[in-house]
Amino acid sequence: MGRIKELIIQYKGIIFYGIFGVLTTVINLAVYYVCCEVIGLANVPGTVIAWVAAVLFAFITNKLFVFDSKDMSMRVFFSELIRFFLARIATGILEVLIMFIGVDVLHGPSMVLKVITNIIVIIVNYILSKLLVFIKKKH
Repeated sequence: MGRIKELIIQYKGIIFYGIFGVLTTVINLAVYYVCCEVIGLANVPGTVIAWVAAVLFAFITNKLFVFDSKDMSMRVFFSELIRFFLARIATGILEVLIMFIGVDVLHGPSMVLKVITNIIVIIVNYILSKLLVFIKKKH
């Protein structure tokens, strides 16, 4: 049991990122579904609205639980927030482009492409957050 506990502690950030990544994806998919299938919005506006909802949820959970960034000073909070949104804008553009090409141009199945796109975006988001957003200070 000791080795399992060590592994959990060692990989806590990745484990939490996986958990919150799944929840972020659920939020993204649910909001996209409501926007496009229930309300009847077009693909791209539905994708953008879903992205905004998912990014807001992801910032809070990534800051507090994944990257353990507890500094809530205005300087640190807004610095992280700006970097987080800039990174997410880059992957948001990637998501919209993939969805536009896959659904609107190639007429692929929207929900299948949405899931595949989210997997790609989750991986890229983790890398960007680790390297550019929630930077650990070396003591």
